[in-house]
Amino acid sequence: MSLEAHLRAQRADGRKLLVPYITGGLGDEWLDVVRACAAAGADAVEIGIPFSDPIMDGTTIQAASVRALELGATPEGVIAQAAALDVGIPLAVMTYYNLVFHMGLDRFASSLADSGVSGVILPDLPLDELVESGFDEIAARRGVEPVLLASPTTTDERLGRICEHARGFVYGVSLMGVTGERGELAESARVMGRRLKAATDRPALLGVGISTPQQAAEASQYADGAVVGSALVRTLLDGAGPEGAAEFVATFRAALDAA
Repeated sequence: MSLEAHLRAQRADGRKLLVPYITGGLGDEWLDVVRACAAAGADAVEIGIPFSDPIMDGTTIQAASVRALELGATPEGVIAQAAALDVGIPLAVMTYYNLVFHMGLDRFASSLADSGVSGVILPDLPLDELVESGFDEIAARRGVEPVLLASPTTTDERLGRICEHARGFVYGVSLMGVTGERGELAESARVMGRRLKAATDRPALLGVGISTPQQAAEASQYADGAVVGSALVRTLLDGAGPEGAAEFVATFRAALDAA
């Protein structure tokens, strides 16, 4: 299932897009958590492949990665387990380029395709290196869509190139800093959303620091929807399980539908 085609179709139907983030390998029920999020109204699910040096992630997702690694999670294992997911919406993985390079670019992309994963987010692989490494062409051959990130400091010229090369959606980073919960939607998120919508027709989502249904609904007024990570992962670390994850996603879905 194409990530971008699916999100475009949902947007064309007037739907605000919701993509929850879940740490892969976080307990025996993590696949059921993905299923629960899909059933509760997610438009795609972002699966984090645990890494020991997650430079973009704050304390909550770092803690989840550590726990998953202690439980034996590996990149190959998380990707292979994802093959068991038949949830009717696209899946994307998020990890860091060190793991991809170590596995081998073609082997990594092939493993995603074989497991039915549509997209990949590599926050430490900038646009220039995406092209120079050849990973954009490798991913295209395997039918995997690289989601690219744009930050509040991205220049207009570079933003245009990011939007041109991105596939799946463009991930607008709402604020400078690592992932984590915030008390309100940052002004930089509003600016980022406006810039993305002016720069591209590709689905544009805001993420990083979006922590409540109200913040997600507000973000959707400036972009096509929101990625929600730390707030959901915190509930999972606290023992929420699939039912708790479903309740969490359902509250965000309701807020977006009412926005």
